[in-house]
Amino acid sequence: MATTVRRAVLTLPAAPLGPENPLPALRPLDEVHTLDDRARAGLPRDMARQIGYEPLRTVLPTRLRDGYGRERGPADLDTIVIENDRLRVTVLPGLGGRVHSLHHKPTGRELVYRNPVLQPADFALNGAWFSGGIEWNTGATGHTTLSCAPLHAAVVPAPDGGDMVRLWEWERLRDLPFQVDLWLPDGSDFLYVGVRIRNPHERSAPVYWWSNTAVPEGQGTRVLAPAEGAWYFGYERTLRQTALQEHDGADRTYPLRSEYPADYFYDVPGDARKWIASLDADGRGLVQTSTDRLRGRKLFLWGAGSGGRNWQRWLTEPGTPGYAEIQSGLARTQLEHVRLDAGQEFSWLEAYGPLAADPAAVHGDDWAAARAETAARLEEALPRADVDAAHAAWQRYADTEPGETLATGSGWGALEVLRAGHKLPGTPFDASTLGEEQAPWLELLQTGVLPAPRRVAPPGPTLVAPHWRDMLETAPAEPHTEYHLGVAQWHAGDHAQAVRSWERGLRLAPSRWPLLRCLALADREGGHPERAAELYAEAFDDLCAERRDDGEAWTAATAALARETLESLLGTGRAAAARAVQDRLWPALRDRGRFRLLEARLLLAEGDRAAARAVFDDGFEVADLREGAEILGDIWAELTDEPLPARYDFRMRPLRSPE
Repeated sequence: MATTVRRAVLTLPAAPLGPENPLPALRPLDEVHTLDDRARAGLPRDMARQIGYEPLRTVLPTRLRDGYGRERGPADLDTIVIENDRLRVTVLPGLGGRVHSLHHKPTGRELVYRNPVLQPADFALNGAWFSGGIEWNTGATGHTTLSCAPLHAAVVPAPDGGDMVRLWEWERLRDLPFQVDLWLPDGSDFLYVGVRIRNPHERSAPVYWWSNTAVPEGQGTRVLAPAEGAWYFGYERTLRQTALQEHDGADRTYPLRSEYPADYFYDVPGDARKWIASLDADGRGLVQTSTDRLRGRKLFLWGAGSGGRNWQRWLTEPGTPGYAEIQSGLARTQLEHVRLDAGQEFSWLEAYGPLAADPAAVHGDDWAAARAETAARLEEALPRADVDAAHAAWQRYADTEPGETLATGSGWGALEVLRAGHKLPGTPFDASTLGEEQAPWLELLQTGVLPAPRRVAPPGPTLVAPHWRDMLETAPAEPHTEYHLGVAQWHAGDHAQAVRSWERGLRLAPSRWPLLRCLALADREGGHPERAAELYAEAFDDLCAERRDDGEAWTAATAALARETLESLLGTGRAAAARAVQDRLWPALRDRGRFRLLEARLLLAEGDRAAARAVFDDGFEVADLREGAEILGDIWAELTDEPLPARYDFRMRPLRSPE
């Protein structure tokens, strides 16, 4: 059959994403992939330089996604299906362009881990993320803020004369447009993926990219790449070189031979072909290869310990097979960012397909022989020269204007194109995509005035890039403008000026709680916890007086501000004030796992240890538990010397880090 592209609907048990958190994300990133200065000092100079290259302060201008829960129901998801006589590829354009399924028709095998559910969890830079398939991570170290966001999608001509699917969006953390082109050449066993990131600005920009593939995991699964060793990251803020087969006495190329979750960044030589494969006990599985621009390769494993197993069940469905992840990136490790000069672009081609190799060689004790066997079978299935040629052929089509629209992303790219007049052939950001969130910023751009909200509601999102900050500084100094200006100044690192802007806005603001919350957080980050607690309590009082209903927007604002307020009050020993906040929550909020945990902390602060223990005994689930968070174990340790119950064990490292 000739390659076809069609739209379809996939029904999965899914937990709704819920509303965005309306409080601007002013706090520093809590991404777990960070190093302390001592660990960085011992790294190769070029690696250390790229790790220290323009790290993000916050995830602004994006908003946190933490409004989801754990209750799943049937949901219809729009998909794009690309199919030839060998492969069927199912893409989720509304969820970051994720490849949900890569089905090899001749063998009936699913080449990637196809998650049977859609369960958001707090793994993305801005919160909500889900596991499975192939995801496209760009922006900064971590899972992209677009994990659960829609991308633009359309049909474009493929290099072989058929059709391919183009996905594109404006990545807002770094203000860079990108595109992902997927096509299946007629009769091919491999999905081709052409990727391009462009820098349309007159300044250089830090770039991050990792293609992340979830693969089925079994006792016989081995992950191979053309490397002798790896850089190991074990959630202990250190990065060190290790031998793959002899790390702490075990061969970590087998994901289930580790106890705790870990990253192994394979140290691939510069002149080696770039590939990574996950093969089962029979030597069969998935291989990914690329042109040389995509130099990094990584294995992420959950391990066989209770923490990793709990995360697997949390993200998927109890009783289903587990998964590991094989990944490919622009740098050697995910802690690095790569410089992209003004007006330049990065592009490369990836290929995903089935591989069968001699299991005796793949699983033998001779690691070099295992790699050589896998590399030889890959060269037979898809020669390196063919990948390079496909990339060259695709580049001639990268600027081709899209045809039939398959899905629509955000309007932020259209706003930036209108502002700067960027010329981006192949990835149109049409003015028709501008929506309600962009409307006030479009008016600021056209008139120099940021319009006041037309109704009483939590504030909309803030744009923080230097050009928008400049416009806010010259706009009339209305309270809502001062609020947004302060957010932009805070993001830029000018904390003192941000506080002055918020204080000016507070004098005449009809809605005080958003400004009070910003000032409270500034005091908290500035080392004034007592004053911060007072401002948080005042902000929550004002919110309760102002909120109009228990609809989605006000519920999201109440939950977000209540959480910060309770943590601030408990941190300064103000149990009575914290109890007053907890008592003003609607019952549906108090029943959420996050607030059940805060209730246990509050009961501890009130001296009622038995009642706090009863909260744990009754059971709760913190839906937005952060990757790497140890709060459940910490609170349990305050209650008792008993071992942490298995249901609360999500630890990603030993209790004590090795010396």
